[in-house]
Amino acid sequence: MMISTTKKFVLSSLAVMVSASLWAEEAPTEVEPADGVGLERIVVTGVARGTRVMDSSVSVSSISPAQLEVSSPRSSAEAFRIIPGVKVESTGGEGNANIAIRGLPVASGGAKFLQIQEDGLPILQFGDIAFGNADIFLRIDSTVQIIESIRGGSASTAASNAPGGILNIISKTGDTDSGSVSATVGLDYDTYRTDFEYGTDINDTLRFHIGGFVRTGEGPREAGYTANKGGQIKANITKEFDSGYVRLYFKHLDDKSIGYLPMPMYSDGGSLPGFDSSSDTTQSAYFLSTLSLGADGQPRRGDMRDGMNPVVNSFGFEASFDLSDDWTIENRFRFSDVSGNFMSPFPAEVGSSSAIAQSIAGTGANLVYANGPKAGEVLSSDLAMRIHTFDVSMNDFGSIVNDIKLTKTIDDTNITFGYYTALQNISMSWMWNSYLMEVKGDNAALLNAVAADGTSYSDNGLYAYGVPFWGNCCQRNYDTEYKIDAPYIAVSSKLGDLSLDASVRYDSGDASGYYAGSVQSAVDMNRDGTISIPEQSVSSIDNSNPQPVNYDWGYTSYSVGANYQINDDLAAFARVSHGGRANADRLLFGKVRPDGSVADEDAVDKVDQYELGVKYRYDSLSVFATAFYSETEEQNFEATSQKFFDRKYEATGLEIETAYYIGDFDFRGNVTWTDAEIAKDALNPDVEGNTPRRQADFIYSLSGRYNYDKGSVGVNVIGTTDTYAQDNNDLTFDGYAQVNAFANYMITDGLSIAVNVNNLFDTVGITEAEEGSIPDNNIIRARAINGRTTTATLKYEF
Repeated sequence: MMISTTKKFVLSSLAVMVSASLWAEEAPTEVEPADGVGLERIVVTGVARGTRVMDSSVSVSSISPAQLEVSSPRSSAEAFRIIPGVKVESTGGEGNANIAIRGLPVASGGAKFLQIQEDGLPILQFGDIAFGNADIFLRIDSTVQIIESIRGGSASTAASNAPGGILNIISKTGDTDSGSVSATVGLDYDTYRTDFEYGTDINDTLRFHIGGFVRTGEGPREAGYTANKGGQIKANITKEFDSGYVRLYFKHLDDKSIGYLPMPMYSDGGSLPGFDSSSDTTQSAYFLSTLSLGADGQPRRGDMRDGMNPVVNSFGFEASFDLSDDWTIENRFRFSDVSGNFMSPFPAEVGSSSAIAQSIAGTGANLVYANGPKAGEVLSSDLAMRIHTFDVSMNDFGSIVNDIKLTKTIDDTNITFGYYTALQNISMSWMWNSYLMEVKGDNAALLNAVAADGTSYSDNGLYAYGVPFWGNCCQRNYDTEYKIDAPYIAVSSKLGDLSLDASVRYDSGDASGYYAGSVQSAVDMNRDGTISIPEQSVSSIDNSNPQPVNYDWGYTSYSVGANYQINDDLAAFARVSHGGRANADRLLFGKVRPDGSVADEDAVDKVDQYELGVKYRYDSLSVFATAFYSETEEQNFEATSQKFFDRKYEATGLEIETAYYIGDFDFRGNVTWTDAEIAKDALNPDVEGNTPRRQADFIYSLSGRYNYDKGSVGVNVIGTTDTYAQDNNDLTFDGYAQVNAFANYMITDGLSIAVNVNNLFDTVGITEAEEGSIPDNNIIRARAINGRTTTATLKYEF
């Protein structure tokens, strides 16, 4: 059973809540006790000009590498769990996470209403591309200096398609002569990783930084093969001038990581016999490849071991100069060549083995082992899985981005004029097949459906080239391009203790390209000269009937804020914002008209937000609290349910982050209360008034650390209260508290050893499920947090 977490527990924990500190881009790596939540720091993310937190009217936080160690993340998305207001469902592995912010919905997946950036520019222009979530293309390693976040309406005018917030990963730039090498090994699971980084001055005006990682291993669940393999290298070089700097940078990422999709378990999170919901997965050594027709109509092999395989080559530059007459100019540019694969088995059905067999091969049919140690034997279990292979080729996700801004300072007033432009490619092919598999962890075997007369209706576990159980919906190919232009103006002024700011941004864009669905035909896929039963109806891309994509959009965003510093230790702020988010590939196959256009209301989703906040510090205690209200439109499509969404949401909430120091102890934490509802649903009015799926009343992160001469010891708790599995508000997931622990010890000067534990008490917690109600057999398909994983790291700093 899962650990149930109540509101009383959260409220009683407020006294020791902790927060990620607010750090600037060149901030040191330790927080001074006098400024626990960074009220004296300079905000650099999502603002036109750097502003002291105490003077700003935005909600910002930062995460240092030291704070990450205590929270023991196992993926990039898990690093965001300790940011206030951010709900991270990171159970998909090292990518494919669902990330929500302040009650803004995650109706289908990804991070639709916020933007993940690296060094001030987005990884992708849209955070919810189907099978292309931005976190898939992100790896956090020792090159990261700080993770900075901005939450709320001010992000509407600071970036395109990010009305909810911005998460910015800021890299080291060699401003200190230092480096490190570390080796990490899994103590109770198979992983090995080496990180390195080094930065230094070349001369008085030139410096560089380089670093990255390589790793290999099976991963935290029993996959039956090496599921994580690859690495990353990043480098930058900075030239300083009397009036500014120019920086060039490069990134290469080629990493294969296993992608976890929903798995069979009981509705309370309990494990089925032979399948542990904490440590098993549907991946198997007996299921490593799949054969399908590619986008060009030719047979091709998909490798299950590719998992989520991002291949990124990007380079860019940034420059900032102080000009004469109080003018400054700043420009950021990036070119990214992005491609890869997404391959993972999805259980389309978990049910009676005899019923599944008979649905394929008729009355009296059985399921027979297709491979493995029992090959040829009849399946004795009364359960089986119908598997759809999410076999996706990410052909081109490349982008070109440029953001330039010019600022004029007049006394205590700054006026910024900016222009953002971007080109985002979204080209991918879906080539899905259908298989049968036993319900078993630790290397499940494939199954054949055999009729009563002995005729096999499947070939080596494959019963269909395509997904007939879903109406052969999902053989798809699309090649689209999205162009974005966004001029913006921001004005900020300080009038004594009162700071005012206002900004407006106009986003316009156009989408062009084409898409094609599936067509059925008989094909001798294995080239053996005969047409087997599965080969009688093979799904392929209907290249003879491509459909055009040709639409544009435009919307205005604005944000107005005020901050009043009541005294040196107390300030209050308010903000009103209106923003938007253009929809991209999820409009295809349902919302695009025959001429390529889409309805205006489908092209853009609008978000209105209102915020009131207070910042307070007293001795070693500091608090940053923000009350918020939002109204959100949502158009979306979910691949796993084949459903469109057309809704309006409302959310009210309170976000609190605090820090407290006492002697050698420091405590940090945050809690977010959210009351959200589906205000209107054009397609399914029955859910109006319900709580959006997976929206918790409370989410929280609590941490405590003891620092001593030779190191530190820390504990972190990530928690959530109960949530509904789906919008019908029937099936409920219990809340849970996941405890993580960390300890390090300095062996000698520069040499340290550390141990961290993710999910110390092996807690079971469900983050999402396909079912909205408990089925008759009490078995659901869900994603749960990984069980306990422990690593040891030996690190040398020089």
